[in-house]
Amino acid sequence: MEDNNVNRSKPYAYEIEGGVPLRGDIDISGSKNAALGIIAASVMVDGPCTLENVPDISDVKVMFDLCRSLGAIVDEIDTHTFRIDPTTINTYKASGPLVSKIRASYYLMGALLARCGKASIRLPGGCDFGQRPIDLHLKAFQLMGAKGARPSEINSGIVNLTAEPLHGAKIYLDIVSVGATINAMLAACKAEGRTEIINAAKEPHIVDVANFLNSMGAHIKGAGTDIIKITGVPFLPGNFTYSIIPDQIEAGTYMIAAAVTKGDVTIHNLIPTHMEPLSAKMREMGYQIEEGDESIRVYLNDPSDEIYSTSVKTSPYPGFPTDLQPQTVVLLCSAEGQSRMHENVWQNRFQYVPELAKMGANINVYERIAWVNGITRFMGATVEATDLRAGAALVCAALAADGTSYINHANRIDRGYEHIVQKLTSLGAKIKRVNIEEYSEEDTEA
Repeated sequence: MEDNNVNRSKPYAYEIEGGVPLRGDIDISGSKNAALGIIAASVMVDGPCTLENVPDISDVKVMFDLCRSLGAIVDEIDTHTFRIDPTTINTYKASGPLVSKIRASYYLMGALLARCGKASIRLPGGCDFGQRPIDLHLKAFQLMGAKGARPSEINSGIVNLTAEPLHGAKIYLDIVSVGATINAMLAACKAEGRTEIINAAKEPHIVDVANFLNSMGAHIKGAGTDIIKITGVPFLPGNFTYSIIPDQIEAGTYMIAAAVTKGDVTIHNLIPTHMEPLSAKMREMGYQIEEGDESIRVYLNDPSDEIYSTSVKTSPYPGFPTDLQPQTVVLLCSAEGQSRMHENVWQNRFQYVPELAKMGANINVYERIAWVNGITRFMGATVEATDLRAGAALVCAALAADGTSYINHANRIDRGYEHIVQKLTSLGAKIKRVNIEEYSEEDTEA
């Protein structure tokens, strides 16, 4: 049941009474990352399209509002189904405050360039865990003939791009970048000629964006490999219904939550192959992972079974996802001995570690490696969600903790997890949203 007494327009917290093993069944929502890319891609289409399995999260609502600000008509058919008509778009400028709320707003650069031949976009916002430059995006646009794409040409935080017209190009990405891969793919769909994106990212949501565009009339081959080939077309007819893939990171978070609470949870509406990097590590640690066609069950044969330490390294797909790194560190806290987490994607993604330390974790960070000393007995505390996935990690720790925890800035978690309070409550968790003024630090002191 939704907590309607909480004012979502002001900072709020999760109150979690830990120590309850999660049990039951849970359904995974549509992919946040795929939805954001696909909604931006819909801006390019020359007719209406209908999206199904859209996650009911704040980031998606912001992206829909951005489309409306451009002039598109966005109709909500039901909570998870939306019809978008971009034919009424009347501007190529997206520089208002909405842009700064989410990182994925930068996809509008490629989409508007393809649609209008111009794009004026304020630099995006999103989680802050290290430098996240858009130089690779701009390099791709520049190779396709866009002017204003040099970093030195960014004026007062606004990128002004023009292309008359965009043309195909061979684009080599110096590093694997999900955002640059999607942005280049969007722009290339309507560019004249053929584009090759070399050293492309291979994440499932890139494949989903490509499949959406192909269903709208684009010609994209190779999505999911390191070379994507796009033959530009002048027109994307649309008039198609597309269902977004399940959220790999949401599924992984609930797998970890089940494990750290020594519960027994079956997670439905996921793609098991997307979960293999996490599933393999969890099996290695001693957890039982049973896969169905679209489900995974996580449990222990006996709650007293030993959990083994291990080493994890994040890397681009099909490697271990960086967006599951903080949650997995919580899992490693449950293991015997010392585990290691190597963060190979972002240079500052361990900023949540001091928050876990408040709950009893013993973790030492040296540059991009966290040395995790188990076994941790988490204790309730007041902590802060420093970003979306760090917040999810704190939720996992709080669910396993003795006592009550308060996780401030819970709005950051609601950005990427649909109905997380209701879903966890259905598994037996004692969690609710509360206004921050309802409690104080003293509430969690022993």
